[in-house]
Amino acid sequence: MTPRPPVRFSRAPVQLECETCGASLRVEADQRTAVCPYCASPSVVERPPSNDRPPPHFVLGFTMTRESAQGAVKAWLGKRSLFVQSSVKRGTIDAIRGVYTPAYLYSAMAQSRYAAQIGEDYQETETYTTTDDKGNSVTRTRVVTRTEHRHLEGQRATYVMDVLVVASRAVQNAELEAIEPFDLRTMRLYTPAVLSGWVAEEPTMTQAECYALARREALEKIGRDLEGFMPGDSHHGLTHETRLDQETLELLYVPLWVLAIRHDPREPPFRVLINGQTGAIHGKAPLSWIKIALAVLLVILLIAAPFVLAAARDRDPAERRGVARPPPALTTSPAPAPTERVRPGGSRPTPTGGTR
Repeated sequence: MTPRPPVRFSRAPVQLECETCGASLRVEADQRTAVCPYCASPSVVERPPSNDRPPPHFVLGFTMTRESAQGAVKAWLGKRSLFVQSSVKRGTIDAIRGVYTPAYLYSAMAQSRYAAQIGEDYQETETYTTTDDKGNSVTRTRVVTRTEHRHLEGQRATYVMDVLVVASRAVQNAELEAIEPFDLRTMRLYTPAVLSGWVAEEPTMTQAECYALARREALEKIGRDLEGFMPGDSHHGLTHETRLDQETLELLYVPLWVLAIRHDPREPPFRVLINGQTGAIHGKAPLSWIKIALAVLLVILLIAAPFVLAAARDRDPAERRGVARPPPALTTSPAPAPTERVRPGGSRPTPTGGTR
């Protein structure tokens, strides 16, 4: 299937008349559901399909209750690191909301040509010479494993299915992947009644963008499948070229529990996404750099403390009391005794210069 050229969204709000009390509501272009503020009656906005806003095909319903989602998030927040900002852990879980998020289900036929070096292991016995405990040279045998490599090329046809990509700009595709899989066996045909009372978002990504995401995921999946398909005991240098045919892209709504915590007025809110079927949770709690800096400082102090204490023990007791130690006294070496010279006759000179 060749993707249609992208069409720019019309962001004009829609006027919706409440069928219960008759109030006229202004609904934003990216919303499919609304709740009347006067009578709390839920409504579903049915817009005519366009090139980039086709009618939904399927819906995956919520199987996880609001209370279960709140309990799961509370337990998840309690397990976060000590370095997480305190305001996040103190955040209220009452703001959690169930949202039907648009996504596309992609499938295609894949024709792949691949090439790789295949390794086949075999064993053989070899003889070698070594020295025993007594220093004698001995000949022994051992079994060794060797690998023979050969080039392999071929073709493989597969059907790629169940590739799910997000169609909302508010949710990153990596976030959706983090809480997959969804139980696609519970899909049912879309009817407006399924979304009644729930927050639901219109697709805000073009089909061309979603096709690109889906093809990238499909090629990654084909690469992983080919890794497992390779024969032999080992392989390396696997390359493949894949052509995707008979592509389909069907719009469906997936159930998400969403909790946004405003932890800093200068920062975007911290968000947690929960799979509305399995309870899988994804979120990246913001860290407190003050806590990290204090922890680093504490580690440095703990490392330096033994050296400081050792240096303090080596100091003189008088210095530890603050008493100045007197400088060492200067010592002078004694003058050498006068040398007496004996004359040849055996007489010694007297102190006055005479002889005795």
